[in-house]
Amino acid sequence: MDKEKLLQSIQLYLFDMDGTLYLGNRLYDFTTELLETIKSTGRRYLFMTNNSSKSVEDYIKKLAGLGIAATREDFITSSQATAWYLKENYPNHRLYVCGTQSLKDELQREGFTVTENLADVDCIVMGFDTELTFKKLEDVSRLLLTRPGIPYIATNPDYVCPTEFGSVPDCGSVCDMIFNATQKRPVVIGKPSPLMPQLAMAQHGYTKEETAVVGDRIYTDIKSGLNAGITGILVMSGETTPEILEQSTDKPHLVLQNASEIISTLK
Repeated sequence: MDKEKLLQSIQLYLFDMDGTLYLGNRLYDFTTELLETIKSTGRRYLFMTNNSSKSVEDYIKKLAGLGIAATREDFITSSQATAWYLKENYPNHRLYVCGTQSLKDELQREGFTVTENLADVDCIVMGFDTELTFKKLEDVSRLLLTRPGIPYIATNPDYVCPTEFGSVPDCGSVCDMIFNATQKRPVVIGKPSPLMPQLAMAQHGYTKEETAVVGDRIYTDIKSGLNAGITGILVMSGETTPEILEQSTDKPHLVLQNASEIISTLK
């Protein structure tokens, strides 16, 4: 299927945000028109992010500051997907959260007890923690080494998070630190797991053929689309370089210089 037919066939666009619609605190010039075009043609978009350092409310505020109006129904996040996974598998477990206060608030809002009393902890949740301390690393290591079999969940596998000046360590990098100390790996919820695209389709009533993920990373964004059996659209406006694309064994269905190329096709 050629580019035009492929883009026109998509009814639900799942957008990665940082590196796709904005970079750090700078909105890409085309983003507002892109989102308006998708809406005006009767299609739907969701913001789909692995970044668990912010709650949905935080993202609504961030987007508002960039000039984009959004509601809770416009998001599918790794925090939400983690809460869903915990409800399905560990509904009454008390959580030790190595994450931001926003992530803790999100999980508490979903009915979970979050505690720093290690004796009361039933499950560990690791997020992208921009408030990371050595004590948290020590606590997680202690729990994994002294409580064999304790459930250990990570919101996302990303090694870095893009910023205006480059990259900073993300959840996957911290999980590697913990592995070096404990030899323990978590169950990973966010992209490239198919869980978020699957939840989005189920909640909003779209088929695999009607759904695409649009993002700047092959190993998370595109891989999640491939794993979910939907279209993967790679944009070269963020982390991926031509060399990374060439060397990757996971190939997107479509490669765009940036997401603005969707606009002219849909109009």
